[in-house]
Amino acid sequence: MKNKSYLLIAALFLTSTAVFGQQITEKPKLVVGIVVDQMKQEYLTRFYDNFGEGGFKRLVEEGFMASNAHYNYAATSTGPGHASIYTGTTPSVHGIVENNWYSRLLKRSVYCAEDTAARAIGGSISAGQISPKNLYSSTITDELKLYTQKRSKVIAMSIKDRGSALPGGHLSDGSYWYDSNTGNFMTSTYYMNELPAWVKDFNNQKKADQYLDMTWDLMLPSDKYAASGVDNSEFERGFSGKETPTFPYHLKELRTTNRNYSLLPNTPFGNSILTDLALASIDAENLGDDAITDFLAISYSSTDYVGHNFGPHSKEVQDIYLRLDKDLATLFASLDAKLGKGQYTVFLSADHAVAENSIRMKNDGFRADNANLGAMRQNVTEALAAKFGDKKWIESFSETIHLNHDLIASEGIDLYAMQIFIAEKMMEQEGVYIALTARDLVRNDFSRGAKQLIQNAFHTKESGDVIVVLDPAWQLGGSKGTGHGSPWTYDTHIPILFYGWGIKQGKSVREIHITDIAPSISMLLNMRLPNGSTGQVIQELFK
Repeated sequence: MKNKSYLLIAALFLTSTAVFGQQITEKPKLVVGIVVDQMKQEYLTRFYDNFGEGGFKRLVEEGFMASNAHYNYAATSTGPGHASIYTGTTPSVHGIVENNWYSRLLKRSVYCAEDTAARAIGGSISAGQISPKNLYSSTITDELKLYTQKRSKVIAMSIKDRGSALPGGHLSDGSYWYDSNTGNFMTSTYYMNELPAWVKDFNNQKKADQYLDMTWDLMLPSDKYAASGVDNSEFERGFSGKETPTFPYHLKELRTTNRNYSLLPNTPFGNSILTDLALASIDAENLGDDAITDFLAISYSSTDYVGHNFGPHSKEVQDIYLRLDKDLATLFASLDAKLGKGQYTVFLSADHAVAENSIRMKNDGFRADNANLGAMRQNVTEALAAKFGDKKWIESFSETIHLNHDLIASEGIDLYAMQIFIAEKMMEQEGVYIALTARDLVRNDFSRGAKQLIQNAFHTKESGDVIVVLDPAWQLGGSKGTGHGSPWTYDTHIPILFYGWGIKQGKSVREIHITDIAPSISMLLNMRLPNGSTGQVIQELFK
């Protein structure tokens, strides 16, 4: 009897060990990271009734949705957004403080994904100096490569180069972006010396020309667009060569007056051609074909182009999301067929949200307007001249102000005193909410509100001397279209969706941050976090 008990205990031990081992070693065949440029969380609900069953609805109803997800820093733009999603930290650590910023060291503007040592492969020379080298931290894609001894494959793609280079990380097997000069997808010598055969074959299909021969019209009957405003709003820009910003758009005619291949990203078909490339990469790179998890990073940029052009209440924006929904359904159906439903993990988010048109808000009675940056600079320059003398104290002036440190030191002026003086003068300007000095951002620990978000966006080496934030609903820009980049909720509130292998169905309304995606994926894959990660694991995700 005793022997039988020992045998039973041993059998139970072996079984539990096998189950535990299976839980540790099992992983999804493929992780698909999807970033939708300029997507507000509210687009999911505003357009939900007109979505099909296989795209956004599949993620919401069968996966996990964080309804109250936000960016936890100011400077909500494309470069910082992609970097934060994939590093699990804020610009204060990863260093991508804007799409472009002034470098005190180089005395010029720096682009977030620029690499002057890289050269174009498969595209125009001007579009080839691209890599992730400006990142100060690793990405989840880097960590996957390191964890698997570089046996995992990481493929990244976007219309925008920064939407590909930053998510792909330092160890990407191939990061590709659209060349608006040729209509082809390209890369740089940072990654390879020649395009793979499958990318060459894809380019040879001339899909950009095929899409630009099409007409962009409403996908559904016009009565299905009640969630949007009129089709000829005074706040929409439209396209050169067409008198009104109204459907239909005959792309074959418009490409001649809208820089040829540059027109494609400004239409829903920019998303479609990227989906085509993603499907080609899955087959050609054999993604998910073995026991080692691969990673496919896709960034849909055309939503941002259309959003800037037409604004968040336009029928054009609603239509591009309805069409993106179909593209996602096509992508997921292909993954089901190739890998099997439930054998891959998807996350979907956005690199930032978007503001309302400030003039529209003003006309509706809100305390809003467009700020005049030129007038602000003139006022500050005159005040500096009156107090410190008429010299070139300012090296760069925007919502981040850089001062000439060498000149200030040579004149024996206290740098902090000048920073405070400028911050105070900026807060006297109409439309300015707050201005904080670099010294205060370094020495203080702000725990809430806009100050905390500004601090999370401040990098000690890359940021300037005075950081300026405009009042809610104020922007820099014209009367048409719209923008983003503020710490206010209309720019920070974005979707975070997870679906597939290892994901528990559900939703949460607690505040979840964009920096929580990377550590959650790291836990899902049982690997270490990106080396600068400051986000928290979304515990509700896990089965």
